[in-house]
Amino acid sequence: MAWKEVGTYMAVQTLAGIVAAFSYAILFWNAFNLGPSKGFGGMSAGLCELLYTFMLVFVVLNVAAARKYQGEGNGNQWYGLAIGFVVIAGAYGAGVVSGGCFNPAVAIGIDTSSAGLGFGWCIAYTFFELVGAALAVVLFKVVRPGDFMKPPQANIAPSTASKLVSEFLGTFMLVLTVGLNVLGKSPAGAFSIAASLMCMIYALGDISGAHFNPAVTFAILISKMGPPELNGKLAGLYMVAQAAGGIVAAFVYALIYHGHTFALGPQPGYKWGQVAVAEIIFTFVLCYVVLCTAVSEKTASKNMFGLAIGSCVTVGGFAIGSISGGSLNPAVSIGIASSQIMNGGMFYKALIYSAFEFAGAGIAAGICSVTHKKGSAL
Repeated sequence: MAWKEVGTYMAVQTLAGIVAAFSYAILFWNAFNLGPSKGFGGMSAGLCELLYTFMLVFVVLNVAAARKYQGEGNGNQWYGLAIGFVVIAGAYGAGVVSGGCFNPAVAIGIDTSSAGLGFGWCIAYTFFELVGAALAVVLFKVVRPGDFMKPPQANIAPSTASKLVSEFLGTFMLVLTVGLNVLGKSPAGAFSIAASLMCMIYALGDISGAHFNPAVTFAILISKMGPPELNGKLAGLYMVAQAAGGIVAAFVYALIYHGHTFALGPQPGYKWGQVAVAEIIFTFVLCYVVLCTAVSEKTASKNMFGLAIGSCVTVGGFAIGSISGGSLNPAVSIGIASSQIMNGGMFYKALIYSAFEFAGAGIAAGICSVTHKKGSAL
């Protein structure tokens, strides 16, 4: 796109945002002011706007603008689903802090229509959103360097570095969304967390496989159903990147909430035995669905795999969230426990959770190797 065309798009989008904001203000004869929610400052709101605008733009670039999806007949059927669900992922968690704009046109429209209540936060919001967009461009180039090369280099397979960055980013956004929903007491945390996973799977599935979960990586490795390049060494590197993404995300949500964190462990009224059953069963469900919808040559779905996998988190969140918290992921467990150390938490709980989750992954790999083995009727 030429810069003149870019400027025209931005002007039209901003105008549409302002007209829409005045429309709802006139319709309800009321408006609401833009700014950080009570108890939060500019840094917390800015981080939320930056990170989820990054996620939104990053997903757009990967599912709609990547070279492999350009040209007649090369598109995908899920780009709209992936892009739209970024808003669900961010609104329920980050929305409690900043209002959840993730778009300068939204921020400017809201602030303009409520100018009588105060004006100016749209400038700060727009700055953080543009920084998030710029960061998305940089990391898009990191995970898809071939998109910026000329043939035949353009057709190179993703490098190990690109795969590890992908695993870090996907796990980071997943754990960040978990933390913001829990700390914000979201009424739809299971949907929001699942949406974040689904969006990043669609964005990065063709780069690293989009595991974002050491248990999933373990299940794919021992099932021997994954790509041949996923050997023990690469799987180990994946797990390190995933754990790092979880830890960094946990400290970021703690920063947004001024040091507040939450504990990992049995929820009130439940014991470790019940946590074990819950985490093993629903990590099994998650890993089995991954193997069946994204890995198996027999049943892999080209379009629905991300929605199917993300929905496992929705199911698990509602079914066992009140029992174990519904981690289903050693990277989530490690991240939560790591940040909780600041408030007197014990890290060993993450190791217990991880053991349960790896057990569920192992069961999934074993069963899937039977149900989906070559020659099976399934």
